[in-house]
Amino acid sequence: MQRWLKITGIVVGAMAALIIAAILIIPPILTKGPMPEALVAMESTETVVVADGRPITFTPSEPTSTGLIIYPGAFVEPRSYAPAAHALADRGAFVAIVPMPFSLAIFGSNRAGGVIDDHPEIEHWAIAGHSLGGVMAARYTSNNPGRIGGLALWASYPEDGVDLSTWTGETTSIYGTLDGLTTIGDVEDSRIRLPDSTAFVPIDGGNHAYFGWYGDQRGDNPATTTRGDQQRIIIDATAHVLDQLAESR
Repeated sequence: MQRWLKITGIVVGAMAALIIAAILIIPPILTKGPMPEALVAMESTETVVVADGRPITFTPSEPTSTGLIIYPGAFVEPRSYAPAAHALADRGAFVAIVPMPFSLAIFGSNRAGGVIDDHPEIEHWAIAGHSLGGVMAARYTSNNPGRIGGLALWASYPEDGVDLSTWTGETTSIYGTLDGLTTIGDVEDSRIRLPDSTAFVPIDGGNHAYFGWYGDQRGDNPATTTRGDQQRIIIDATAHVLDQLAESR
């Protein structure tokens, strides 16, 4: 009996070691980005101060009371969203990109709360998320409707069971017409779970990977627009949400 207990202990220990190794090794292997263009946006300028921490923050030189929290897509390196974050900070909003445990926002859906607590100077908050990050951003908004005033879904939608149809915050759903992962059908199906006032912004020829700067993505379709052009639409539509929050002061 003792011999079998010893063998069982060895097997259980080996399995635990394999699981821990998978948790530590697999996410970094699967995680994509950032592209060189994203690293350029990680540099501070005269108008935006960048701090590469946890979260990554982009602080405009002029004081602001409006902030945006960005949840990355699954297995996407957070710095891949730096160009959009930098551009939005340049327009006057404080922006924080939140790294996620194991590069999966499902394990860190409440991390926006820590950012909000750490920045009491920000009075009006919006949250944006790409793909799985957007699903979790919608979940956080649903669970904390009084803390979030704006939601920008980037190739994403609320999961089943999350109903924001009666929420009164500013909402936009931005999607690519050639997205192979978050399809037009997915976006259309999500309308019933979003406020009637939601602005739906299609990007003609846009795809899933062009919501960040991390390269191509398996299962996606080739875009017929440029990454730069798609990014400009994303930034403009998200900035509109932030502008509406600023005007509500």
